[in-house]
Amino acid sequence: MTLPLAAPFELNGMMLRNRLVRSATHEGLASPEGLWTPEMAAMQERLARGGVGLIITGHAYVSVEGRVRPGQTAADSDECVGPWREAVERVHAAGAKIALQLAHAGGRGGDRETAAGPSPFIPGKNCPECREMDANDIARVVRCFAAAARRAKAAGFDGVQIHAAHGYLVSQFLSPFYNRRADAYGGPLENRARLLYEILDAVRAEVGGGFPVLAKINTGDFVPGGFSREECAAVCRELEARGLDAVEFSGGIPEAGDASSPVRTVDPAPGEPAYYEEAARAIRAQLRIPVILVGGIRAAADAERLLREGVCDLVSLCRPLIRDPELPERWLAGDAARSGCVSCNGCFRPIMTGRGVYCPRAGKPE
Repeated sequence: MTLPLAAPFELNGMMLRNRLVRSATHEGLASPEGLWTPEMAAMQERLARGGVGLIITGHAYVSVEGRVRPGQTAADSDECVGPWREAVERVHAAGAKIALQLAHAGGRGGDRETAAGPSPFIPGKNCPECREMDANDIARVVRCFAAAARRAKAAGFDGVQIHAAHGYLVSQFLSPFYNRRADAYGGPLENRARLLYEILDAVRAEVGGGFPVLAKINTGDFVPGGFSREECAAVCRELEARGLDAVEFSGGIPEAGDASSPVRTVDPAPGEPAYYEEAARAIRAQLRIPVILVGGIRAAADAERLLREGVCDLVSLCRPLIRDPELPERWLAGDAARSGCVSCNGCFRPIMTGRGVYCPRAGKPE
């Protein structure tokens, strides 16, 4: 009998060979201009050869003021298309599909002179307050997301994902923790979600109905006065009505602290709920579009249970695929061994310093 993990899945015409997804993970391997390098292409190909069904790339900035740090992928220029195309072809040859995650850092932009968010806030220790975006800034961001999606489609990507989680720009607008505006983009939820809706509408108009468009969203910010599970459910219902093809559930913003971070350092024990499982159960019951769940999934048995119980349609992995890109192949072959990832976040060190994407405990791959 086919295991749930091995079952193919169709997402708006994109046929996935199994239910395992590589969740977007910053690679730090782009050139100073944000272009994909041979090292980036080789990394994506290795993930594909490791057996994952869908790769979602690390966050690509749609406009340069939305870049978080050097080494991040750009999506703001037609120069990006050529390097992308070669890597996409290699991923396809290895049997996987690949989607480009589109993002903007907002008030967390690495250039403090240009960083802007929904309202002024201080994004970190020793950082100056970001400025408030005006109507022209907002309209420009929407256009930049649409243009980036057009480039992704031209390069042969199988879809795009709008990053609306983790305290970046769209998440900042959604969250009353950051968003204190009094205009059409602040206040009640329908206003705070307006930027996300406008981005989705613009992206869909640019790529057409037959091209998969996904979103990643917080099930909660986990701070007082932040974006809530109930608000997430309402936004997802509206995104579905506007033509979103799938939603990936995550959670947390930097101000929530390490214990509620998307990359928290404690994993659920075998059989315990995944990070956002309870929220996914509640929200998925209100949706018809496919749900992808990420966070704390370290064993094939747990992944299969989530699928079998209808918590999600696809299981997304991040740090386990840094530790072992071949983990999907092993799980699909019947090896039930738990991932060797211990969630220590040691993988951040080489990523943030441009030395590659690998687990220092396991050693750098050849």
